[in-house]
Amino acid sequence: MSRQVFCRKYQADMEGLDFAPFPGPKGQEFFDNVSKQAWQEWLKHQTTLINEKRLNVFEPDAKKFLEEQREKFFSNDESVEMAEGWKPEA
Repeated sequence: MSRQVFCRKYQADMEGLDFAPFPGPKGQEFFDNVSKQAWQEWLKHQTTLINEKRLNVFEPDAKKFLEEQREKFFSNDESVEMAEGWKPEA
């Protein structure tokens, strides 16, 4: 049986991650409070941001930007950056 978490993005009990996405307290927080589905959606969104904005993920400013966007994404903040020309699905 899969591990269930109360997903902070979807506000519902959903299948949890199999392991923390990165080490440390922040990774543990995502392991405890983010569903597998939401994490996969974030990875896809993050890839789009990196490509669209031509981010170098080794630069501190890019890392900070992605961390801020990740928090907004999982908090359903309307100010989360989207790809140019992105339109919500009808």
